Amino acid sequence: MHKFGFNTQEFINGFKEVLPLAIGAGIYGVAFGLLAAQAHMDGLQVGIMGITVFAGASQIIAVERIVSFSGALVAIFAGAALNLRLLLITASIRDVYAGRPFWQVVLGVHLTTDENWALMLSARAERRTVGYWYLVGSGLMMLMVWLMATIAGVTFAMAIPEPRALGTDFAFTAAFIAIARSLWTGHKDLNPWVTSFVVAALLIVPERVDGSWAMIVGGVAGAVVAGLRRNE
Repeated sequence: MHKFGFNTQEFINGFKEVLPLAIGAGIYGVAFGLLAAQAHMDGLQVGIMGITVFAGASQIIAVERIVSFSGALVAIFAGAALNLRLLLITASIRDVYAGRPFWQVVLGVHLTTDENWALMLSARAERRTVGYWYLVGSGLMMLMVWLMATIAGVTFAMAIPEPRALGTDFAFTAAFIAIARSLWTGHKDLNPWVTSFVVAALLIVPERVDGSWAMIVGGVAGAVVAGLRRNE
């Protein structure tokens, strides 16, 4: 078999082993669906967004910006800024993509999440041989669970007359707290996080720029600091 051919066992292992993490992501996927309903998105729109974007934190912040009437452009930039960390994540496992056809690189990068990336690193720490198809298998499971959870959330919200009466407004806050907690990997993350907070605060407090753009600039600044740290 060609060295870049399909590895069935590796794919299945990744698909199965990431399930507990996928279920955890699915919990805030439901919360995202509740938020998306407030932005007047239906199940089809949420599904298409999940397949094409597939980045929970970015989807949540983008839709939150829409709900707060910040505009589509701000929503796109805010989501993209928050997703810059994936550039560092994929760069840390660039050996997985080395030499592969372009379509495989694109597929692998698209299916890389915080969860299956961490799972791969954990498996490697245990001296297991895992590679590209392990990442794709686990990423596909994450995508499937995320889609089911988000569509379930928006379907539920559309089925009740007044979602706010059930306290679904807090779903976004709770989901984002959960995401933020999952992204924290230790004290080495302190500098990028503090940088993002300080830069955003310096722009928001004196009302120099709109809060949405302040968050975008803060996110980019934090990503730059994180990138410089990893290059040291």
